[in-house]
Amino acid sequence: MLASLQLHRDSQAAFIKAIDVEIHRPSPERLTLRYRLTGDLSFIVYPPPATPARADNLWRNTCFEAFIGLPGGAYIEFNLAPSRPWAAYHFDGYRDGIRPHEVTDPHIAISAFGGLVLTADIAIPAEAIRLGLSAVIEARNGTKSYWAIAHPPGHPDFHNRDCFALELPAVEAA
Repeated sequence: MLASLQLHRDSQAAFIKAIDVEIHRPSPERLTLRYRLTGDLSFIVYPPPATPARADNLWRNTCFEAFIGLPGGAYIEFNLAPSRPWAAYHFDGYRDGIRPHEVTDPHIAISAFGGLVLTADIAIPAEAIRLGLSAVIEARNGTKSYWAIAHPPGHPDFHNRDCFALELPAVEAA
């Protein structure tokens, strides 16, 4: 499955041509996401390379995100930095009941072939039903652009259930 992220109407990022995401679900409890950002990468601020480890506040810089909707309104948020730190949070409802989501470290790979490519293999609950994909891109001039599959009215808000615009794909045949 392929999804294209859309620039939020209040953002500007003429140096970015597109952000597309390939989505694969190889098993009920695994999800592989390949974010491909194309454009003039020289305008983007990247956090310095780091050891893959859990970290907070990744969304304050260039970061790719996945929101995994669960039955009953709960969801999981993954933050995936191109420098390879990551975060995972569980929410009981819209921005409510936040706590660290206990998960094995996601495997994150980065390449610059044909643009910036971040591939992440993450563990998800088998009962996951919806998917929201987004990105925050920090430019060298200090501005940030906000990208998502769908945007609700108003300011960028990736936690809004309207952003969980994709039904998770079925498990791929072996």
